[in-house]
Amino acid sequence: MIDIFMRNAQLSSQISSKIQEIEELYHRLLLLVGPPGCGKTMVLQELQREKQSSLLNVNLELSRQMLEIPEAKRSYYLPSILKVILPLEHGLILLDNTEILFEFSLKQDPLRLLQGLSRNRTIVATWNGRLESEYLTYAEAEHPEYRRYSAKDLTYLNLTSLRSQL
Repeated sequence: MIDIFMRNAQLSSQISSKIQEIEELYHRLLLLVGPPGCGKTMVLQELQREKQSSLLNVNLELSRQMLEIPEAKRSYYLPSILKVILPLEHGLILLDNTEILFEFSLKQDPLRLLQGLSRNRTIVATWNGRLESEYLTYAEAEHPEYRRYSAKDLTYLNLTSLRSQL
């Protein structure tokens, strides 16, 4: 039990350090990268308690807002709906369950959406994927939701490698 507490404290310290780093960047976005089940939600919940920040379940809130919108128009309205459901404060905002942004039928660029949102506020968002050879990926190459981005100019924490180091 003490071992888990110590690891979480070290991880929390690293996240806080990264948040301070991004405060002066053009895009104030920190991605928590890891596969499903690696503890991203737990990390965000701890960060929410520690920083008293807003935590938003993106899948749930976007789904609720888009229920009444015809399917053919959802891709058009999604960016503006996302801006509306974000808390108004300009402090730290935590985004969890972001998989809906990758939905093929919504025709979005998830990374660009998150970067746009992070222009006026600091955002920590989960990314269900992997970091390999300096590329951030989501899904497998043959999957319709597959995305691959250069991680060169991104700020991220790879939870898989961090947890193995701690």
